[in-house]
Amino acid sequence: MKPGHDDSVRRPKDIKNILVIDDDVELCKLLEDYFTSEDFCFACAHSGDKGLDLLSGAHRDIIILDVMLPGRDGFEILREIRGVSSVPVIMLTAKGDHIDRVIGLEIGADDYICKPFSMRELSARVKAVLRRYVALSDAEPGKSPNAICLADLEMDLKSRAVKIGGKGVPLTNVEFRLLEAMLLCAGQDISLERLSIDALGRAYAPFDRSLSVHISKLRRKLGPYPCGSERIKTLRGEGFVYVFPEKGLSRANAL
Repeated sequence: MKPGHDDSVRRPKDIKNILVIDDDVELCKLLEDYFTSEDFCFACAHSGDKGLDLLSGAHRDIIILDVMLPGRDGFEILREIRGVSSVPVIMLTAKGDHIDRVIGLEIGADDYICKPFSMRELSARVKAVLRRYVALSDAEPGKSPNAICLADLEMDLKSRAVKIGGKGVPLTNVEFRLLEAMLLCAGQDISLERLSIDALGRAYAPFDRSLSVHISKLRRKLGPYPCGSERIKTLRGEGFVYVFPEKGLSRANAL
């Protein structure tokens, strides 16, 4: 990659350039057909080094990176990407191993998805990561968008750790994504449809109780605010809102 190249300079109205780095030629063709039909500008590479060349030569809004690449694997490529760019990266893994997911997130992946996957789920993940990246790019000057802090709650987006009053709160991946989606819209209504896409990777089904079950478990784990008031308010039949104190939501590198 070219020294000093950094895709962290965003163009708010131009979040459509996607780069796929995967040696599966047939899969790349399917992804190209799907994402171009959704108005993405698509590029692909079948090796890590070629992917790095494409990244250094043009602006990319998001990268889909396979772990199992010939030669240098996806983890090594991700390390090199993170040395020069903060472009969002979604990792693909065929193994589904927990350790693969942990390593990828620790290195700097923004999300991961296991093969085989549905195109609709991958597309939902891509759009959710892009929305999150744009929202966090509005962080105050001089502050890192790596964490969200609200009253006694701290969420580290890189380590995927959540603390309340300084104590860790163990969350599942779905619970983490639900909380993240609500915190990024704290004080605002967030629809069931939006939460289902962001957290579950699928469209909301009116008779699907899984979203409500996950929210219920998340509520129990977080508990109320120290004053006793609820953190998550239900908008019956419409969605939820994460209630915040008058001082509001602050983003900082707090952890």
